Amino acid sequence: MTEINHKERAHAKLSASGASRWATCPGSVQMEEGIPDTESVYAKEGTLAHELSELKLKHYLDSKGFGKRKLNAAVKKIKEDELYQAEMDGFTDNYVDFIKEKALSFPSKPYIEIEKRVDFSSWVPGGFGTCDCILIHGTTLSIIDLKYGKGVPVSAEKNEQLILYALGAYNAFSLIYDIKKIEMNIVQPRLNNYSSWEVDLSELLLWGDYFSIQSSKALSGTGELVPSAKACKFCKARDICSARAENNLSLESEIHLNPNEIPRDKLFEYISRGEDIAKWVNDLKAYALNLCLTGEDVKGLKAVAGRTSRSWTNQDEALKKLMDGGIDEAIIFDKVPLTLAKLEKALGKEQFNNLVGDMVVTSTGKPTLVFENDKRPAITDTVKATSIFKPIN
Repeated sequence: MTEINHKERAHAKLSASGASRWATCPGSVQMEEGIPDTESVYAKEGTLAHELSELKLKHYLDSKGFGKRKLNAAVKKIKEDELYQAEMDGFTDNYVDFIKEKALSFPSKPYIEIEKRVDFSSWVPGGFGTCDCILIHGTTLSIIDLKYGKGVPVSAEKNEQLILYALGAYNAFSLIYDIKKIEMNIVQPRLNNYSSWEVDLSELLLWGDYFSIQSSKALSGTGELVPSAKACKFCKARDICSARAENNLSLESEIHLNPNEIPRDKLFEYISRGEDIAKWVNDLKAYALNLCLTGEDVKGLKAVAGRTSRSWTNQDEALKKLMDGGIDEAIIFDKVPLTLAKLEKALGKEQFNNLVGDMVVTSTGKPTLVFENDKRPAITDTVKATSIFKPIN
């Protein structure tokens, strides 16, 4: 098993993680040329969670070569990182447990690879990526991907990143194993989201043909710009893309064509097409602000200082001086308990549940609107006759 430096993972020009963008909007590849990469604190947090997960899996797969002492020493270093939180230990345990359960679900021990670099360049020129976990048993190839983010639930169904990983894994092991069924899994423990999608080999290879066509467009520079909320979300050129602007502004002109009540059969179209508008305006504002701050002249706009804020030069000394001056501590300190979520994060899920888990009540969230491919069941306020009238025997 090759050890991966997660912080220095190589990324292909047409990466698996960016496939939802370049495959949908192949013109974005040329648009992104020359724009530097940035890494958010959330990405760094995810990297740390992957490192911790890999250590636990290494111990599970090779308890002799990577025993408790080595595991504990390596985990100790992880916990020294400023981004580490106690809850990360429990969430990575959930991911490892999922892999264990998946391995035990087969009639005999499967072949397992973790942090495996896979090559899908047969379909995407120069394409490669790192797959979190691969299990193979008989004719079944199983891909498992850890998503540590908690912003939006990620689905395994038709997930471009997982499909490319599956193609790469098939490419690596097809000469050894007679792979006929491919199972793709996403484990997103912070949202309790476990998603799976299964295809046969013929369907996987059809996806390979699709990626081959789209990657050719992207790399040749002839790819069209096809903006969408999904494609634009992580595109580095989203601030300057005129196609995105035209797409969002065209919705306004279409609505003006129908000055009366919006037809119900148009709601889905308008909501899905307009999903990106608010994000687009905020992106434009951030881009314009940066131009102004670098001295560029942006017609009609300027950068100004925000609201002033005050802070102590030394808070501890200031508070001590107040108390020495006879000010009551009750005036200085506001004693407020941490929220339930913050307490759980501070203690870790296991300790929290052991101590007060039975005192937590989970309430149903307020109704929210989603697209129909969402896995959650639909609800309605309509009272059904069966709930009013009881059957008479």
